[in-house]
Amino acid sequence: MRIEDVRRHATTPLTRPAFAPVVPWFTDREYLNIVYRTDPEALRAVVPEPLRIEEPLVRFEIMKMNDVTGFGPYTEGGQAVQVSFDGERGEYLHAMYLDNFPATAAGREVSAYPKVIGAPKLYVDHDVLVGTLDYGTLRVATATMGYKHYALDTCEAEAQITVPTFMLKAIPGYDGAPRVLELVRTEITDIVVKAAYSGPARLQLFQHVLAPLADLPVLEIVSASHVLTDLTLAPVKPVFDYLKAATQ
Repeated sequence: MRIEDVRRHATTPLTRPAFAPVVPWFTDREYLNIVYRTDPEALRAVVPEPLRIEEPLVRFEIMKMNDVTGFGPYTEGGQAVQVSFDGERGEYLHAMYLDNFPATAAGREVSAYPKVIGAPKLYVDHDVLVGTLDYGTLRVATATMGYKHYALDTCEAEAQITVPTFMLKAIPGYDGAPRVLELVRTEITDIVVKAAYSGPARLQLFQHVLAPLADLPVLEIVSASHVLTDLTLAPVKPVFDYLKAATQ
């Protein structure tokens, strides 16, 4: 294989990439979002500067991807922290767990999503919307929300989902020292909100050494939403280089 041919391959294995070279389009992406208040000191221990914490708020989410180009259907869950950067409000993606390896690999390699393999689920149990997250054989989160209790304004739902997202891109070099260490920004685009609801909700987080969601404890439920959308994801852009900042 010629050098120019090697350059055209974005990922390994060279002859069988771990994920398709496509910009995924999400059809019928279904969200269960629960925003809760947590311990400010716990947030300061995990949110990297120069991001700022305005309020100690975390969004626990379970997302059911019913159809995604290049990846097929899968489910994802995790935590996003409300932050600001240079005066712009957004969310810092703290943890993401999903049941699809190609989507996990693409999220980490092409972008900077903090994705690892887990077993999230989103389903309706009689009159309750239920979101669960297991790591291995153990339950680490259970979320429940009254099923379609109140209609939520679609503009409000869109505003919730399309806030800018910040992530940490960290790639070590062969000597173990950081080779890439950047804060990056992305956002959701081309969104179509098909349905949106709010209702009462509860969230339980369970202690686990390798899935430490409970390190950001639930002190108060602030809001909950159930949203069905079509959307795509914008490419990430670096906004802060930690390695350059360290040498200045």
